[in-house]
Amino acid sequence: MKIRGEKLRKLADQQGVSVEQLAQVVERTGLPATRALSAIRNWMRGNDHPRCRAEDIQRIAGALGCQVGDIAQFRSTFKHHKGSPRKAKLIVDLIRGKDVITAENMLTFTTKRAAVDVKKALLAARAEAEQQDADVTALVVSESTVGHGPHAKRFQPKDRGRAHPILKRSCHITVGLEERK
Repeated sequence: MKIRGEKLRKLADQQGVSVEQLAQVVERTGLPATRALSAIRNWMRGNDHPRCRAEDIQRIAGALGCQVGDIAQFRSTFKHHKGSPRKAKLIVDLIRGKDVITAENMLTFTTKRAAVDVKKALLAARAEAEQQDADVTALVVSESTVGHGPHAKRFQPKDRGRAHPILKRSCHITVGLEERK
């Protein structure tokens, strides 16, 4: 789960809650006072350092008087997919911007090999949203990316003592869901 900085800043301005008040709420979850203040400022800027935990987001939502889904993005990453990033990107681009139900149906009936692992990441993000009591029918795929993973190097023997390299590529698939109203 990741906090959405622009939504947090907007809701804090609407409710009239200061950064210091939010820092006091987060301070109780284990961050010292100085770290909590800088963490809130970073989160409002869109930086996710230090990593925002689920209990931090719940306390901030309680202080702002809103639901967790209003300020959070539910993310899941499938690491080490055995396929090239270029091929997985075709599937990831297919579901970006779609609602969760449509995206799940598209992935179910897509014949590409990467669709299975993208669907696993999508379902994991949806389960995280359900765990935080988000409205599943209002969830939209806001982020879907593919990053390069490690590749295994192999060699194919050829004539006259030569060897041709073979790169077995892998990638990391990330799917993020947001609640749209």
